[in-house]
Amino acid sequence: MSSSDGMNYAPKGKPAPVVKEGEFPFAAVALDHGHIYGQCNGLLEAGGDLRFVYDPDPKKVEDFIKKFPQAKPAPSLEAILDDPAIRLVAAAAIPCDRGPLGVRVLEAGKDYFTDKAPFTTLDQLEKARETTARTGKKYMVYYSERLHVECAVAAGDLVASGAIGRVLQVIGLGPHRHGAPGSRPGWFYEKAKYGGILCDIGSHQIEQYLFYSGAQDATVTEAAVANYGHPDYPELEDYGHANLVGDNGTTNHFRVDWFTPDGLRTWGDGRTILLGTKGYIEMRKYIDIGREGEAGQGNQLFLVNQEGTKHLSLEGKVGYPFFGQLILDCLNRTETAMTQRHAFKAAELCLKAQAVARRLS
Repeated sequence: MSSSDGMNYAPKGKPAPVVKEGEFPFAAVALDHGHIYGQCNGLLEAGGDLRFVYDPDPKKVEDFIKKFPQAKPAPSLEAILDDPAIRLVAAAAIPCDRGPLGVRVLEAGKDYFTDKAPFTTLDQLEKARETTARTGKKYMVYYSERLHVECAVAAGDLVASGAIGRVLQVIGLGPHRHGAPGSRPGWFYEKAKYGGILCDIGSHQIEQYLFYSGAQDATVTEAAVANYGHPDYPELEDYGHANLVGDNGTTNHFRVDWFTPDGLRTWGDGRTILLGTKGYIEMRKYIDIGREGEAGQGNQLFLVNQEGTKHLSLEGKVGYPFFGQLILDCLNRTETAMTQRHAFKAAELCLKAQAVARRLS
């Protein structure tokens, strides 16, 4: 797992197969974002069978096969879509292409697992909603900041157990490292292609809010974006924040940015704070600054409630159940890992936040 930038965030956990060998064949396509490695790691650890890979760029395919030698290069996307054995297609296309690609996958009779953000326009979202309803296929989203972080998984279990009572507010901080000039692809700087910062990395924050708070819908009450430090890239939004109020009265505030300094030993000091009626939880996801060694690694959870205070260091202790649940959902046509409504509602709200955001100078 790369610690230098979030684009190559690809955690590895302990294998926990939920199916027999060869029972769940899948393919990887559209290798534009490094999250495809995390998506495939998770599916493989859950027992998935990675059969094929396709991207029009041979270099991307070559690099992918170095990590996953079991994947055979496919001659085309169509060859994968026409293969009746492939049950699911995992993809990390350029954000503006994720929606149209997903519709093609669904129309081919396969489930789709895309990197976030799953859409850059509300029209794409509505097309996907119509297609999933008509085909019965899944359009699942890799919201990695909750699904592929052990302390975030544990926090969900604690909330479900009533450890902090009813969740009232979720605060999310999602800083990212921009990296050296030239380290990002050209589409990263074109707003029509990446969708804006609230659409892109803000999607993680809104998904977590809905999950932890139990809100089924929300209203964006305020949002803002800015380009504070990258004048050479005028379409880049390097800062954003938003406030939401849920249909159950809960609230959300989050901030996302591209200002992680080089001195931090990971790509971002991501944190989430849950306030409940009987306590609160803080997650320090990727690092615990000021401490070295195991004590300073990520997946630190702090719990304060009526019984006292607890600090749980969870690296390597929880696992990533989403991927096994997703495989079983695809096989059994259930919705244990994530409901389709939830995946689409998080996408809808980040698009709405982006649309109403005022530009800060």
